[in-house]
Amino acid sequence: MAFVVDASVTLAWCFEDETTRYSDMVLDRLRGDEAIVPGIWPFEVINVLVFGERRGRLTEANAARFLTLLGALPILVEPVEFGRLASTVWALARVEHLSSYDAAYLELAMREALPLATQDVWLADAARRVGVTVLR
Repeated sequence: MAFVVDASVTLAWCFEDETTRYSDMVLDRLRGDEAIVPGIWPFEVINVLVFGERRGRLTEANAARFLTLLGALPILVEPVEFGRLASTVWALARVEHLSSYDAAYLELAMREALPLATQDVWLADAARRVGVTVLR
């Protein structure tokens, strides 16, 4: 079954000190399932890699290798539609007290009726409040 995965899980695959049983479980799930992410996901991932490199948490080669590995995973990046951002995502961010980024993941999970994989406590709580299943 497909699911939505957020950057908190994705980036845990890159940094050993952020890897958890949960992030490993989600990665294992990609052996048979497909993940879907909103169009902001690549920018979030790249931003963290750039700052991780600047802070000495990883090398340029490690970041490039991680991006190559991500590209080989069954992760579908959904295009961004401004109209949806300007209405649904904005409202969700306001009502649920989320960042616009987190609201984009939640909106996608709601719209597609898919479970959400996240390590973000506030996003997981918001997902449960609106009836989205959080992967365990």
